[in-house]
Amino acid sequence: MVELPSFFRLDGQVAVVTGGASGIGASTGEVLAEAGARVVLGDIDGAGAERVAQGIVASGGSAVGRRVDTSRRSEVDALVQAALDEHGRLDIMCNVAGVGHQANVVDVSEDELDRVFGINLKGVFFGCQAAVRAMTPRGSGSIVNVSSAVIDTPYAGFSVYGMTKSSVAFLSMVLAAEVGPAGIRVNAIAPGATITNFARHRLADEHGNIDPAKLEEFAESMKQMMPLGRNGEAIDQALLILYLVSPAASWATGNIWRVNGGQTRAW
Repeated sequence: MVELPSFFRLDGQVAVVTGGASGIGASTGEVLAEAGARVVLGDIDGAGAERVAQGIVASGGSAVGRRVDTSRRSEVDALVQAALDEHGRLDIMCNVAGVGHQANVVDVSEDELDRVFGINLKGVFFGCQAAVRAMTPRGSGSIVNVSSAVIDTPYAGFSVYGMTKSSVAFLSMVLAAEVGPAGIRVNAIAPGATITNFARHRLADEHGNIDPAKLEEFAESMKQMMPLGRNGEAIDQALLILYLVSPAASWATGNIWRVNGGQTRAW
């Protein structure tokens, strides 16, 4: 008789999650901790990452939060090293941190290009490098990177964002081929429209505050794209990540996984 719950337990494992202060990253940290992992949350919002960690601890889990700028290799290396120093191992690396961006190609400045590539692509690349170095001596580990549904449809205005997320998908497939012999699995998820703080750049007013009217309009427009008739939630992606890093997915690597409500049409 197969004991199904055991296939989704992470007892004794150590996970690093970037983007852990909110949205998919925060939900992933909570889910992995509930499954038994000791979690290190990193985010540019260090106080936010610590708040999420404190909530996990209050619920009986193990977590710490740290500030990290994922566009800087040294800070990503330090985040992974903190997990090694505290727990002596790294089993799971979730490169969730990212930033949204929307502008027509002709209007994108070099500073914008550098900023989005620095966070969305270089940050993931640095996370993969640090994780592989930590996991290789143990001969096991799982890396999950966050791509996007944008890779499947050429939405107008999403050139820079789509370029970074397409690159994350390809990086994940190549890295899986490189590190499979070392016992390390690498997968990417490509979320559909998920209403989190990630979409803040589309919903804020000129003072940086969320405009309720914009939020309602955005949520409704996203819902219309979904055959399932609802928008995604962070937990939808976190549960997919749990599967991918768990023993249940021990033969899953080099794939792009989509939980997107059937999203198929352009925005």
